[in-house]
Amino acid sequence: MRLLFVLLMMLSFAGPLAAQVTVRTDAAEASLVAATTELKEIDAAFDASASAEVQATLRDRASAVKARADEAVTQLTPELALVDARIAELGPKPSTAEAADIAAQRRSLAASHAAIDGAIKRGRLLSVEAAQLTDEIAGARAEQFGERVSARVASPLSPALWASIWRDLPRDMRRVMRFVDETGATFGRAMRGRNAWMMLVGLVLAVAIAFPVRLWLRRAGRRYAITSAPGSRARRTGLALWFLLVGTLANALAAAALVLGLRWAGALGPRTDQLATALQVGGSVAGFIIALCGCLLLRRQPSWRLLPIGDDAAQALRPWGWGAGLIIVLDTILNGGSRIIGLSTSARVAGEGVTALAYAAVIGGVLVTIARLRAARDAERVANSKGDVAEPPRRAALTLVLLAAWSVVAVALVAILAGYVPFALFLMRQTLWISVVSGAVTLLLAGIDDIVTTLLSSGSRLGRAAQAGVGVRGQTIDQIGVLLSALLRLALIVLAIAAVAVGFQSDLLSMVDQVRDAAAGITVGQVTIAPGAILRSLVVLLLALTAMRALGRWLETKYLPATALDAGARNSVATVVRYAGILLAVLWSLASLGIGMERIALVLSALSVGIGFGLQAITQNFVSGLILLAERPVKIGDLVRIGDQEGDVRKISVRATEIQIADRSTLIVPNSELITKTIRNMTLADPIGRMQIDFAVPVGTDAKAVRDILSAIYEDNPAVLDEPAPLIFIDSLAGGQVTFKSFAYVSGPRAAYPARSAVLFEMIDRFAQAAIHLETPAQEVRLTRAPAGKDEPAGG
Repeated sequence: MRLLFVLLMMLSFAGPLAAQVTVRTDAAEASLVAATTELKEIDAAFDASASAEVQATLRDRASAVKARADEAVTQLTPELALVDARIAELGPKPSTAEAADIAAQRRSLAASHAAIDGAIKRGRLLSVEAAQLTDEIAGARAEQFGERVSARVASPLSPALWASIWRDLPRDMRRVMRFVDETGATFGRAMRGRNAWMMLVGLVLAVAIAFPVRLWLRRAGRRYAITSAPGSRARRTGLALWFLLVGTLANALAAAALVLGLRWAGALGPRTDQLATALQVGGSVAGFIIALCGCLLLRRQPSWRLLPIGDDAAQALRPWGWGAGLIIVLDTILNGGSRIIGLSTSARVAGEGVTALAYAAVIGGVLVTIARLRAARDAERVANSKGDVAEPPRRAALTLVLLAAWSVVAVALVAILAGYVPFALFLMRQTLWISVVSGAVTLLLAGIDDIVTTLLSSGSRLGRAAQAGVGVRGQTIDQIGVLLSALLRLALIVLAIAAVAVGFQSDLLSMVDQVRDAAAGITVGQVTIAPGAILRSLVVLLLALTAMRALGRWLETKYLPATALDAGARNSVATVVRYAGILLAVLWSLASLGIGMERIALVLSALSVGIGFGLQAITQNFVSGLILLAERPVKIGDLVRIGDQEGDVRKISVRATEIQIADRSTLIVPNSELITKTIRNMTLADPIGRMQIDFAVPVGTDAKAVRDILSAIYEDNPAVLDEPAPLIFIDSLAGGQVTFKSFAYVSGPRAAYPARSAVLFEMIDRFAQAAIHLETPAQEVRLTRAPAGKDEPAGG
């Protein structure tokens, strides 16, 4: 009966479920059929010689087809699993005849399985075909871009270029005048129309947003940051970000209001509308660059400036921000306008050359200004040194960046003279783009770090609320803030790299492939060594070492100080991370060179014998250094004694440990000495220090008065601890003397000697005032230290 009930339930639900499966399968089938038709149309319309805009549109359509195919497969896969589960419930088909309704159900499920499985396979095949077509279009675009950038025209130094420009000038002038007449006629009709007032509204809004509204917002932000914002580092970066936001949005909204007013009034024709849209975008980008330069330099508020430069540098560099913005607008007018108007090739080349020279002039002007500022700073430093003409320190990274920028400008100028005008324009555009991205990243990195660490700190309102409401420790909140800031900054750096890569575009792949084919390199064994691979390996090594150095600096200056670790533990963590990072950087560099881990392991095994004999001492010290960093029997800041030398541990590396002794010289001890030999660590468990004072007075002296005076001296001395309390004993009565032995405790061994000296000075003064004569005891006065926790005096 139970089996019959189950079968009846399955049959009762089979009809609706089968209907639902059929509906979903039919919908997916229809979607796949439409996507297949779309892909065929894209394939038919694709032409390698089409314009970049057409190819971009076709690529986007092919990507959309792939997405639809993947979505259909994703929807149908659970349906197929559901049908398979139902078939499994029916079990294998029996050898004997089965009930008619069960057989019909089995046939229906089998048909559904075949239909869904076929649809999934067609969807996967369609996805692969769409991906292949997308790659083909991208490859065609790359080849087209490579041909365009690497195209060569007549050099500006030769008459051929000027002859072609002069030959095409009448036709280009006719096209320009036709565009002007068309624009004028459209504008005149709009002025006579009923919506002419919209142009005035757009103009008024644009002027209002660009000037009074923008200035008022800047003043409001400055007033709030100075008078109302909580005092923290976030005020500085917050104000800079506010200036950037206001400057960018004000310019963008002003341009949009002006264009919309003209558009609503009907004052823009088809081609004029394209040019207006291009100018709107170019003006917005120019506004962003000008605002970014202004908020980084902050000429009127030098104390809030993010960049470590002086007022003279800020004043000298500020005009170049406006120059860069104007070049963006010029680029839009010359190159975008020539394409929209349909000027000749010679006119377009001339426009690209002028734009490239303008970019080179702005970038070169910035470089010359920086060079003059550095020369003036060096001259001032030499003048202030009073004859000492030592070479001033320079930042190697800044010097390399400036040298690279000069090289790019020089290459661009040479390319223009050689006739490679598109290539020169490409270099200049990318140089400015990288500069803009770098400036924005600099601002955002500082803003993220200041804002996040300010909000998530133990002293902030949020931090105090978390401590009071949730019970989170303040130190934990500080660590969370530092970690979150690091993660957000890392994500920003990744986005910046992606932005630079987008600026270069994937179209450069064809040029890279050509260079790679020309420099294929040689193969030694199973490793191919090519100039490109060596360069890539060096770049990877440099980037990895730079990243590891930045990580180590962040650990030492940001994260580890926010933890409860002492100085020795922080040094151990930073040292281990630094050497592990160097090892990973080397391995990554070798892997990029084509040398895998298995080959590295083979080389290391072959060198193991030489390492065991020739480098035995170095290996022993290296392993000992790792043990010191892990077990920490000696850490930075400890006071240790090795043989007859005593000093403070200053640095622990993987080979040796540096100890600064009393005469300020440095004792370098191999790590194996600290592991295999006996050393005395006087601050391993942070023990307190003890000082011992022995003195004698004549037998007739009032011993209680002596004790009271010495107790008062200990009580008045701030270095002497109240717990454990000082101890005063009569050690002996001999030779007409009462010998006293006194012990007092201070915060640490390093504080014992100065405190003892201060006590002796005070004893001489107060005993003289009390007419108590001090005599030399029979035994030597010396400074000792007892094991922690003992109250009884130690002998000797």
